[in-house]
Parts: sequence; structure tokens; C-alpha cells
Amino acid sequence: MSSSSSSSSSKGQVLVPSLILLWYSSNIGVLLLNKYLLSNYGFRFPIFLTMCHMSACALLSYFSIVLFKLVPLQLLTSTSQFLKISALAIVFCASVVGGNVSLSYLPVSFNQAVGATTPFFTALFAWLVTLKRESWVTYAALVPVVAGVVIASGGEPMFNLFGFVMCISATAARAFKSVLQGILLSSEGEKLNSMNLMLYMAPVAVLVLLPTTIIMEPNVLDVIIPLGNRHKFMWLLLFVNSVMAYSANLSNFLVTKHTSALTLQVLGNAKGAVAVVISILLFRNPVTFIGIAGYTMTVIGVALYGEAKRRFK
Repeated sequence: MSSSSSSSSSKGQVLVPSLILLWYSSNIGVLLLNKYLLSNYGFRFPIFLTMCHMSACALLSYFSIVLFKLVPLQLLTSTSQFLKISALAIVFCASVVGGNVSLSYLPVSFNQAVGATTPFFTALFAWLVTLKRESWVTYAALVPVVAGVVIASGGEPMFNLFGFVMCISATAARAFKSVLQGILLSSEGEKLNSMNLMLYMAPVAVLVLLPTTIIMEPNVLDVIIPLGNRHKFMWLLLFVNSVMAYSANLSNFLVTKHTSALTLQVLGNAKGAVAVVISILLFRNPVTFIGIAGYTMTVIGVALYGEAKRRFK
């Protein structure tokens, strides 16, 4: 009995760090590859790039859930549930496209600083839409979150107003999606885990993004085919980037399953900081003391917000 217990314990000691490593590498990898493709490679089609991501998520979700049964399949129970998921997919598309567009104009470090304000928008939408109120301590913890981004904006050498607006919009859409998800899929019969939700959202997202790409990026094929001929590794980068987009969702689900919510929150805060450091080393974008101080304040604010929310439920 003790040998079986020690064997499962040693497996857990290997499994959890491996899942965290996969989660970090997938999230940071897709972010850095997005930036590289959109800014350094001449691949200036964020909507088409998002469609590639969603296509990979749709296909790989089908393989992992329906064929390989990595996660139990949750069937839709009504047309109403499908329409709710479709609404979530549209908001999700807006957040991902906005984030990718912003990467064409902003460095990853500043993009992550703005993205760290997600808790502020989540609290705001939860109050506006559901009238859900938190304790005053929880709201007070959001002050450094917002103040940090304001400071970081003032100290960002590569600040771009359009990129900033797109990044803020993407962050707000991501927060709105999480609030909307809690409202639309609140009943026990309609709740889906993140893997099954992606299985149903991704095909809807592709159907939304395909006509959007045709209308807003009509010359995408005329540009990327010659680009792919000149840069032989472009198609490989695009493929790896799209697979990583799915891997980020899969690893997030698995890390959530095998760790606690608090661990996930701490890891998420640290992940943003790691992404910032790696991006600065790779892309060598200029940073200032004010910018670093602002981002640090935001990260501390996010950590305080999470702790306040846990303590003052």
C-alpha cells in the first residue's frame, strides 16, 4: 500500500511540474510567435492568424475529446445552449483578434502590462451586468492595477495609441467573456469545462472569422503565399503557432485540474512577468525604469486583488 502511495506521489511530483512547463511554454510561445509573425516577419494579418488558431483548436479539440477521449465529451442539451456558446465565441474572437492586432503596434512587455488589468474589467462588468459587489478591500486592491498601467503607459518608449486602444479592448472583451460565461452557462445542465467549451466555440469562431478575413484582409493569400516561398519556415512557424494556441487551452485545463485555484493564480501572475523578461531579451525593445515600475505595480495589485477576493468572499 505504501509503495503504491509513494509511486503515485512521485508521479504527481513529475506530472504537475511538467504540466506547468507545458502551460508556460504554450502561453508564452504563442504570444512571442504572434509578435514575431505580425511585427518582424511581415505577416500583417491578425484576423487570418486568429482564424488559423481557431481552426487548430477546432480540429485538435475534436481529436482529443471525440477520438482519443482525453476528456469526457459533454453534449449540448438545447438550441438555447448552442446560441449562448455562439455568443461567447463571438466575444472570444473579439478579444483574441484585438490582442493580435495590438501586437502589431506594441511591444510584448507593454501588451502584458495592459493585459494584467483583466481583474479590473472583470470586477467592473460583474458589477454592471450582475450587480455583484465585492468588499471595499477587494476594490481597493484594484487601484494599483490601474495606476500601474497608467504609469507604464507614460514610461513606454514605443507607445502607440491605436495599439493601446486595441489592447485595452481585447482585455475588456476577455473579462466580459468570463462574466458572460458565468451568466449564460450558470445552470448545472449547461455548464461545460474549458475543453468542451473550446470544442463548441472554435468552429463557431472560424465561421465568424472566415467572412471577416475575406472582407477586412482580402489580399491575405496574395501576400502570404509569396512570403511563404521567400521564407521557407513561415508555414512551419504558422503551424507550430496554431498548435500552441490549442496547447495553451489544454494545459490550462490540466493545470487547473491538478492544482488549486490559488496556485493557478500565482502561476498566472508569474507567467506574465516571465513573458515580459523573455520578450525584452528576444526583441530587445527599449524599456524604462518608469515602465518597469508601472508593470511591477500592476502585478502586485493583481496579486493583492486575488488575495483580497479569497479572504473577503
